[in-house]
Amino acid sequence: MGAARKPDEIARGRDGYARQAWAEAHRWFSAADRKAPLAAPDLELYARSASLLGRDDESFALTERLYQLHLDGGEPVGAARAAFWVGFRLTGMKEMGRASGWFARAQRLIEKNDCVEQGYLLLPTVHRLLAAGDHDGARAAAAEAAGLGDRFRDPDLTTLARCLEGKVLLRQGQVESGLALLDEAMVAVTTGGIGPILTGLVYCSAIACCSQLYMMDRVREWTTALASWCESQPDLVPFSGACLVHRAELMQLAGSWREAIEEAKRACDRARKVDWASNADSFYQQGEVHRLRGDFSAAESAYRSASELGREAQPGLALLRLAQGRKVDAVNAIRGALRATTDRRNRARLLPAAVEIALAAGDVEDARRTCGQLEQIAAGFGTEVLGAMAAHARGAVELADGRAEAALEPLRRAFRVWHEVGAPYIAARLRLLIAHACRALGDRDTATLELDLAREVFERLGAAPDIAALDTPDAPGGRATPGNLSPRELEVLRLVASGKTNKAIAKQLFLSEKTVDRHVSNIFAKVNVASRAAATAFAYQHGLV
Repeated sequence: MGAARKPDEIARGRDGYARQAWAEAHRWFSAADRKAPLAAPDLELYARSASLLGRDDESFALTERLYQLHLDGGEPVGAARAAFWVGFRLTGMKEMGRASGWFARAQRLIEKNDCVEQGYLLLPTVHRLLAAGDHDGARAAAAEAAGLGDRFRDPDLTTLARCLEGKVLLRQGQVESGLALLDEAMVAVTTGGIGPILTGLVYCSAIACCSQLYMMDRVREWTTALASWCESQPDLVPFSGACLVHRAELMQLAGSWREAIEEAKRACDRARKVDWASNADSFYQQGEVHRLRGDFSAAESAYRSASELGREAQPGLALLRLAQGRKVDAVNAIRGALRATTDRRNRARLLPAAVEIALAAGDVEDARRTCGQLEQIAAGFGTEVLGAMAAHARGAVELADGRAEAALEPLRRAFRVWHEVGAPYIAARLRLLIAHACRALGDRDTATLELDLAREVFERLGAAPDIAALDTPDAPGGRATPGNLSPRELEVLRLVASGKTNKAIAKQLFLSEKTVDRHVSNIFAKVNVASRAAATAFAYQHGLV
């Protein structure tokens, strides 16, 4: 009776696999396999189902069994493919010794065969050459693999190889050519033309490549597509953690900080046992939001967790030290990170923080040199956001050097880009620098407007350190005022002293009445008064009207 049911169980397993119901497919294949060993094609689907459920140990055992089954059946090419997948997965787990052994097995089995597996075995070579800095060699190997994929009509190999070739071109600064190959690979995955494991790999690789060069339009587009793909497979464990991390990064950029924290925590829960890199990235992302909100203890803990998992905690940790007032520690941390980083894309991620820290430490010359490095990298890659990062740094350096007029153009250029990207926090920080430049040039109206708009963003986001810095007398371009009132608060106080109501003040300053209410409340707290009459008296006593 059991033997009679086995074909039905196999059919249900195949059907579950086709519908991307991985748990269902795994359950039926497992039931069938317990009654009699599965044949190679179904054993392969069983192993993949286990992998897609995050059951790595079981997937390894099944794939090793598949390898032996092909070997015993006199099918060296099938055995080589199984050996390749064992090695490929071990590479992702950083078990390079075992991976190398499995790749060697696969290579030996196909030495006298003209087969597509030769192309698959070029992929580890691409990664090895990339790690060694041999970009030309890596590109040639990826192109050869893609050619074999085309010749043998294997879309999985063709797509992954073209994605890798695009990755190499981007690293070489050939952005247009590299992006064209990534776009081609993404067409294949978004139209459902390749298998689920390689679909996830290509999604994550393409998004990571574009994120490193701050190509935010494609990062958003492909992260949305990846999220849709993951949500269509509730059982999927690999790749879903990486997707949630990318979503958290985009939420932070867009100013949805509470949602970014929650998404990063979900990524941590999802990736904990199956994807150490996404797990580490999720902790780093949590640290970034905690730091921006002023929860330094939580940020410290999150950065530590990221570091324990093997992820570099910079530049976030150095910026945390700066926010804590530990300028020497911040300088040493960011300099150490830069000394250990030679890749241009990774240096671009560190250099803006290095400029900010150098300026905070009063070392304008070091900031200027660092800014020059960032400008050189941005010019080499030619992407808009990298250019905005360099312009932001240039404007900050010129402003700190007393060259307010030279600072305005790059600051406004950087602001336009970040505003269009939809990054309110970075745009608000640029507004603050623009305000200081305008004040230095005698344009107090524009300075007041920019400062007020920056404050409103910081308050909406809950950026406590930035709010506190706005009211610090020694802030860049700032000056001490009675009660440490901000320029906008001084303006509101003068109107209160003239007898105007909050509604009238709001109308005159083109603000919401709620915003004016908040300004009045802040004024009362800062100058320690409880009424409008007392605030008016304070204004007259200190010569503010």
